[in-house]
Amino acid sequence: MKLDCIHHVAIIVSNYQAALEFYRDKLGLPLKRDVDRPAQGDRILTLGLDQGELEIFVKPDAPLRPTEPEARGLRHLAFRVESVEETAASLVRLGIPCDPIRMDPYTQKPMTFFYDPDGLPLELHE
Repeated sequence: MKLDCIHHVAIIVSNYQAALEFYRDKLGLPLKRDVDRPAQGDRILTLGLDQGELEIFVKPDAPLRPTEPEARGLRHLAFRVESVEETAASLVRLGIPCDPIRMDPYTQKPMTFFYDPDGLPLELHE
């Protein structure tokens, strides 16, 4: 058996418009699908990456995480970028604050965290 790559990562958010503005408009991920699922009480936005997809389930009544980031489940979502410094500066210009850039002790590569409108930790990593 051989697993090739991650096909998609799915997250749950509380606000449709905030998710579109953040992930599509600010982070620049192209919207591939937008599916309303009234029977399930949610809506699914599928955004494209070079390899794989980000599925965003919009569910306004979803429970909050009990703690961050150490609750069971998704800890954080990391994006590989060419330059953490340049990408973080672009996010700051868009009004998205980033943690101080630091060196990952395992990969010896620069990294930083920022947060989506629901507080989900997102990482930039070279």
